[in-house]
Amino acid sequence: MEKRFTREMVDDYADKLLIGLTPEENKMVLDEFDVIDAQIDIINEIPGIEEVEPMAHCLDDFVYELREDEEEESIPIDDALLNCDDYVGSEIKVPKVVG
Repeated sequence: MEKRFTREMVDDYADKLLIGLTPEENKMVLDEFDVIDAQIDIINEIPGIEEVEPMAHCLDDFVYELREDEEEESIPIDDALLNCDDYVGSEIKVPKVVG
């Protein structure tokens, strides 16, 4: 079985998610991906699997009801900004999380 995920890929994704991994955690993630890949390989061997239509929900008779949209009063922007560490004007400053 070819290796689909590498240590570098896992570290890169972890860095992008700001969750940095130790070498032991990285190995644990790679081991889990190996298990997932093996299961996907087994599923892909099922004859005719490519003809099966993907499901949007696991229950065929799933019924949901949407609530009516109701306008609600929101809090004043000045009150919302009291909970912020940093803001400019009426905009909240947040740390950059995407390269």
